[in-house]
Amino acid sequence: MNQFIVQGEDNAPTFVFAHGAGAAMDCAFMNFVADGLVKRGVRVIRFEFPYMQQQRLTGKRRPPDRQPKLLEHFRWVLDELSIKNPVIGGKSMGGRMATLLATELDVPGVIVLGYPFHALGKPEKVRTDHFCQLRAPVLICQGERDSMGSKEEIGQYRLPGGVHIEWFADGDHDLKPRKVSGYEHESHLITALDKVSQFIHEVTTEKTRITA
Repeated sequence: MNQFIVQGEDNAPTFVFAHGAGAAMDCAFMNFVADGLVKRGVRVIRFEFPYMQQQRLTGKRRPPDRQPKLLEHFRWVLDELSIKNPVIGGKSMGGRMATLLATELDVPGVIVLGYPFHALGKPEKVRTDHFCQLRAPVLICQGERDSMGSKEEIGQYRLPGGVHIEWFADGDHDLKPRKVSGYEHESHLITALDKVSQFIHEVTTEKTRITA
């Protein structure tokens, strides 16, 4: 497989989309989101972190690389692509890495689909210390019952104004609601696509206006 999956028109606003800890760049969730954003006028570029590349080659599951290596690779990807004003983000872990990069890089915005506010089963270890250093607006699409950051838990946090959370009723870490809730997963994902594409178009337009 090629190192990158590139979809969309060259002149469209670009979203560099990183995968989560346990699934590759071409998993069903990533495919659905990328395809949906392309239909909404966004150019989407996906890549894989080194541990996932090795997993693809060997067929053996591997734990994620440590944070410094993940960030180093994400920086390399952005340098290699050399795209003007890319929005960066990802699913869970990939999105978290993007928020860390946004404390040092000048990007129009950041998107996270299911932010891992804490490790599974460790709500006391909150991963938001760097939020006060963010240099770009952040959109987080979060399920209300996400096991790594539920609406009840996050309601106790003090988040900066530049971090906006869109809540998805009864959604889990993939925004998937329970059948008994009366909500549908596909409906939640479509709503997320609308919110994300709107955000991308708005922040890239604003960035272009400022730098013009």
